[in-house]
Amino acid sequence: MRVQLKGDAICTLCLVVALFTILYSQLSHMSLREEQAKGQRTASGATHKGLHHPTALQRQPEGRVMGTGPRIISVVKPSEEVNEKDSDPTLPPSINSAFDFRNYLRNKDNRQFDLLINQPKKCSRTPGGPFLLIAIKSLVEDFDRREIVRKTWGREGLVNGAQVQRLFLLAIPKNKTTLPTWESLVHQESLMYRDILLWDFLDTFFNLTLKEIHFLQWANKFCPNTKFIFKGDADVFVNVENIISFLDGRDASEDLFVGDIIYNAHPIRTRKSKYYIPETMYGLGMYPAYAGGGGFLLSRSTMKKLSQACGQVELFPIDDVFLGMCLQRINLKPVLHEGFKTFGITKPSAAPNLQTFDPCFYKDLMVVHSLKAAEIWLMWNLLHNPRLSCTQKKQVKKTFRWKIKTKGTTNYFGT
Repeated sequence: MRVQLKGDAICTLCLVVALFTILYSQLSHMSLREEQAKGQRTASGATHKGLHHPTALQRQPEGRVMGTGPRIISVVKPSEEVNEKDSDPTLPPSINSAFDFRNYLRNKDNRQFDLLINQPKKCSRTPGGPFLLIAIKSLVEDFDRREIVRKTWGREGLVNGAQVQRLFLLAIPKNKTTLPTWESLVHQESLMYRDILLWDFLDTFFNLTLKEIHFLQWANKFCPNTKFIFKGDADVFVNVENIISFLDGRDASEDLFVGDIIYNAHPIRTRKSKYYIPETMYGLGMYPAYAGGGGFLLSRSTMKKLSQACGQVELFPIDDVFLGMCLQRINLKPVLHEGFKTFGITKPSAAPNLQTFDPCFYKDLMVVHSLKAAEIWLMWNLLHNPRLSCTQKKQVKKTFRWKIKTKGTTNYFGT
């Protein structure tokens, strides 16, 4: 009997030991999985905090430009993240925004990027330099827009007796999967048209300021004799004939900056806005006067002064406002011109049925913003139709009357 009890005790003890061993191994395995999951979350967070703004591209030797043969442009890994405990306490706190302001402030002094495709002889082809240099901000993937501009208002050559030259300002596409053959495309496009400038930084919304300063530096170095410059977007319609007429007789050695000038604009503090700027980045309640980015004109003298001012003014992520800061730096007030419609043509409230997409509305304007490629092509051909006649008064499909109430009566007047 004692032998049997002793055997049962030994078996029970063995079972308890085995049970504890299994439990211990399970707990160790769960702890290991938690550590791995925590590490993955940390790595994922570091990836999402990576640089949305510039830099991170393979730098080329100073002055290196793309020659006659194609060159593969590779992207290197983003720079290592700065440890939170070592970060500058003056930087803005983490905010719910699509733009990483912390990394922008850390890298804002990195403003010198290599020119990968250059057109050094663009302005020397014309004795004395071109009368008007057209510089258009464009994305690599927007080939169709560039073609429309080339075939319509952006044509090179003589316009009303004035020599016009054209350039497109490009940077490295942010999403290369949308156009895998972009390098070959840009290279062939440059060989064919000789109107491409490509810089070695990412083409993002907040990097448009980099396009601004790099183009002004380029113009000051390679096109110092151009008399005037029009700088705008690829989705604008430009009546170059009107611009030439406006500039005729003006002295390029005098300051001139003309466009759709925006006064008393306040920084956007709404975090979901595309133009959101935290107070820690810009503490003032109002921006300096600046031109709407659809397009503006400047003289050779202003171009040279702005090129210098860009190196003295701290970078700001909204390019239009940054240029306004540079104008303020050189103490130059921009001039408002009604012919620059950077917000499009607005229908008069008294004539809601009026058709504003009409060549007779565009005939006396200089710049109209936010047009599709097909609309640019159509409007240019309509305006250059020899049968176009705008002498007759425009007819409104539905008549309208102004109504004025006076004491005891109601008076009407109108068409």
